[in-house]
Amino acid sequence: MGLAQPVQRLTAKEYLALERAAEFKSEFYDGEVFAMAGGSPMHSLIGTNAAREIGNKLQGGPCRPFNSDLRVRPPGVLFYTYPDISVVCGPLEFDDEQEDTIINPSLVVEVASPATEGYDRGAKFNLYRRMASLREYLVISQSEPSLDLFIRQDSNEWLLRSASGFDGSLILPVLGVTLSLKEIYAGVTFPPSKPPEPDPRRR
Repeated sequence: MGLAQPVQRLTAKEYLALERAAEFKSEFYDGEVFAMAGGSPMHSLIGTNAAREIGNKLQGGPCRPFNSDLRVRPPGVLFYTYPDISVVCGPLEFDDEQEDTIINPSLVVEVASPATEGYDRGAKFNLYRRMASLREYLVISQSEPSLDLFIRQDSNEWLLRSASGFDGSLILPVLGVTLSLKEIYAGVTFPPSKPPEPDPRRR
């Protein structure tokens, strides 16, 4: 998702009341509400491809994928957000009786742009991993064909596995599926890499 801009400070109850009536999505953290900017066409295409690839691989099993319309909240944290994709294995568990915010995804996926990559890999990941249900966290690069998968270990540490290139693939061991980068980046054209700037000290 695009970088958020702070709007105003509210309680979680006030945020949810406004959010449920709003025409646009906002993220909430510790009293602050952040309007979520719309994604670029490339972000949308990669996210749609990834949702289709994951959904196809999970078809017929106990795990179901959801798009960015589904709100997620880590239990015990004043943080509400909309992952690009979330996967729940088994029954949905909800934050309250409205049943529009889940608290138990097994996988969360974010499509990271250059502007959001630091947030997706840093502060946001730190909040996501407070969910005991979360076993895998996938970051999909918008800048190049590259996937980074963080896998929770029994020790509660996180193991990183990566894949790159259009011919690459990545196994999600907890979900038991293999993702194809060719499918995730289908139709995506990356701009040519800029040559390095010449070093003025070298002649």
